[in-house]
Amino acid sequence: MIKVGLMGYGKAGQAVAQVLCDDPRFDLRWIARRTASGAAETMPDSTIPVIGLDQVTLGDWLDAHPVDALIDFSNSDAVMSYGDEVRRRELMLVSAISAYGDNELAFMRSLGADTRVLCSPNMTLGINFLILAAKLLRTIAPFADVEILEQHFRGKPEISGTARKIADSLDIDNDRITSLRLGGIVGHHEVIFGFPYQTLRIIHNSIERKAFGTGAAFALTELAGCSKGFYTFDDLLMRKMRSQLAQA
Repeated sequence: MIKVGLMGYGKAGQAVAQVLCDDPRFDLRWIARRTASGAAETMPDSTIPVIGLDQVTLGDWLDAHPVDALIDFSNSDAVMSYGDEVRRRELMLVSAISAYGDNELAFMRSLGADTRVLCSPNMTLGINFLILAAKLLRTIAPFADVEILEQHFRGKPEISGTARKIADSLDIDNDRITSLRLGGIVGHHEVIFGFPYQTLRIIHNSIERKAFGTGAAFALTELAGCSKGFYTFDDLLMRKMRSQLAQA
């Protein structure tokens, strides 16, 4: 059982916490948010403490509440506050932050010299598999037409960052992305390949935020079997695929 500390307790963090609690492979020991809510807080229906990083010294907290790994769903500058403890204690780190600047990303990469680090701006297993499959098909059939369709809830104003990442991974322009905003949709990404005489669509639908939790659980489980280093979700998926092919 992997002992885990969770950084971040917004909507995504709350969903991830629930997934970790329901998974017997993990022991969620505590949750940390930027600031304390006031009175002593625990995760609903549990004794798992929710702490404010403004009210503790992280090193002292980790001495008293040790973990094997951190999962980060907080914000881009948080790694600068906990990174040295990750390095010193050789904690595994799974980060789902999508907006690292150059300095933070370089610091994340440097942690890989001393421990195991996974960084992915989208932590859903399905999206990362979609990107990997689309990249493979793109190399097999570079002549195919490619379009990306993304659909989200009505209030989302900007083009999906995930859609932009898919376009970048396939080396196509963002003007090949079509966006729709409709009530009732959580998140939909679709890559459409147009061949002579046939089309192929790779589709991922997000149903609820717990998908982030199952992705983080997969990432942490795979990371536990890796040597020290900095990894992407692609790296872990390829590692898993090679293992499966070797057993076939």
